[in-house]
Amino acid sequence: MEQLKVFSGSANRPLAEAIARYLKKPLGEVMLTRFPDGESFVKITEDVRGRDIFVIQPTCSPQNDNLMELLLFIDAAHRASADRITAVIPYYGYARQDRKDEGRVPISAKLVASMLQAAGVDRVVTVHLHAHQVQGFFDIPVDHLLPEPVFVKHFRNMHLENLTVVSPDVGNVKTARRYAEFLNGDLAIIDKERISGTEVRAGAVIGNVEGRTVLMVDDMITSGGTITKAATLLKAVGALDIYVAATHAVMCENAVTRISQSPIKSVAVTDTIPLSSAARTLKNLTQLSLAPLLGEAIKRIHLHQSISELFLRKSRSRS
Repeated sequence: MEQLKVFSGSANRPLAEAIARYLKKPLGEVMLTRFPDGESFVKITEDVRGRDIFVIQPTCSPQNDNLMELLLFIDAAHRASADRITAVIPYYGYARQDRKDEGRVPISAKLVASMLQAAGVDRVVTVHLHAHQVQGFFDIPVDHLLPEPVFVKHFRNMHLENLTVVSPDVGNVKTARRYAEFLNGDLAIIDKERISGTEVRAGAVIGNVEGRTVLMVDDMITSGGTITKAATLLKAVGALDIYVAATHAVMCENAVTRISQSPIKSVAVTDTIPLSSAARTLKNLTQLSLAPLLGEAIKRIHLHQSISELFLRKSRSRS
């Protein structure tokens, strides 16, 4: 572990500090500043030659600034002769732009992958991509971590009875099915249509939720439209208490207001993204830390140990 160095960008330093504590390693020394015209400047202020470097930087809001800072960080480490550079990106911005579904639009998730590789990154660690196929945009190893062990432990401790796990859309069915298996619940699906980037229509519920406790699982909460409209629909067809698990608390626009006015009893999110000041006012919001999960993944990558063994064991554990 002597050759392992962990650095933090400016996007989510509390998470990086928690990971460093798990690894029992101090965060690496770096100077992150801006020039008067707004340009980012990164200077690694300690020796990294021949070291195994991990840079923790989610590309959350402001996405472009945080992405640029990460690219500069990778380039600085590469030019300082680091042995291996791993970008730990708990939240991968632009992941939703993963295909060309209409004319004259970019595939932004692929472009970001190309930029990271051009900067000199050797490996990427990320959490709960919006679309799993984004891993294929890279020509380097990508470790795609899922928060299931953390969420499953949280909801098991709540001892929810008569549980039905609900996928808020058809694309999330596999994830919902896994949670249903881990939590010994039934499965239901909501027929959702996305009308625009901010507007969705929740249609019919496929499955039985009447008189049952409901857990909705999703990768992120952005505007809050999907989960709040789904919760209203579930309540209308007879669901009892409604819980939500979402990995990334993007929480833009009127998400906080929508959630507070919805029939959702409790929302659990992770710390891949720092909570906004508005999100911290939500009384029914719980933030769970992924620092032990990310820290263990970093340790295993550094020691050339299996990551899949780690998650299979945690996911299948009933303790």
